[in-house]
Amino acid sequence: MRFLSDNAARVHPRVWDALRAADAGDAPYDGDALSARLDEAFGALFEREVAVLWVATGTAANCLALSAMVPPHGGVVCHREAHIEMDEGGAPGFYLHGAKLMLAEGEGAKITPGAIREVIDPIRDDVHQVQPHAISITQASEYGRAYRPDEISAIAGLARARGLGLHMDGARFANAAAFLGVPAAEAAGDVDALSFGCVKNGAMSAEAIVFFDPALADVVRYRRKRAGHLQSKGRFLAAQLLAMLDGDLWLENARSANAAAQAIAEGASERLMHPIEANEVFIRLTPAERETLRGAGYQFYDWGADAARFVAAWDSDLGEASTLGQAIAAL
Repeated sequence: MRFLSDNAARVHPRVWDALRAADAGDAPYDGDALSARLDEAFGALFEREVAVLWVATGTAANCLALSAMVPPHGGVVCHREAHIEMDEGGAPGFYLHGAKLMLAEGEGAKITPGAIREVIDPIRDDVHQVQPHAISITQASEYGRAYRPDEISAIAGLARARGLGLHMDGARFANAAAFLGVPAAEAAGDVDALSFGCVKNGAMSAEAIVFFDPALADVVRYRRKRAGHLQSKGRFLAAQLLAMLDGDLWLENARSANAAAQAIAEGASERLMHPIEANEVFIRLTPAERETLRGAGYQFYDWGADAARFVAAWDSDLGEASTLGQAIAAL
């Protein structure tokens, strides 16, 4: 019974259908008919003009988006436990040619305007210190916490006042939007670029970089090629993204994952480390308790010495999630 990661979830049948339908001749790279539909499809979702580029991984989506905002001598403000800092193997430094990540604190792996100011205000405006050029926030955060629209608005206001770009790592954007119950445009807010996650949510190998400033996309088209992410048969990536948007499959899948996470959390009670606002559940468990659950057939990741992380996916069995919650309650 797998609750290791939504990265390991099955590909949704409708995505497989879209891939099979795309298996016909068309123009190479991103010159195909499906790739040409992405701007309009995502523009309808976010209710504004956008430019959309596909890539194969969330790491590439995050780093290529930031590369359009940050020069090699600049910096990106993010949470100390953000994915770009903790789990991307130095890729931001690679793609941004040495730009610095400037780490902020914040409860639940979320940052606030105050936390951002604590990082950037002491920086002298001279060539001897790295200057901030962008802010990156994660929706939902590394601890499954969702930024509310007013929180994003406050950060965006600070970014505009300081002349900084604003990027959103949306690897679990769908889960946050499903929890918030607001349109995609409100869940994203006034960001310059969004890494719209699909692989964790039922796709096979496609993520979207959504640029709300289309001029940034013109820069990244060249950077995507240089980074080795301009795939020859781009129609197969575009097909996955369009399938996820069709009929709001992206939202339907996220709701299923969130429901399974809630079912797990129901048995955790006071063990919960964070409120459940997406599809991740962090629970305090001793090593012996973790082994008890593994002995019962549950798979999950340890999270430090006395905690564990359980991640539900779109295809998680709700009954198994409920049984897991009961097993935790019985410890």
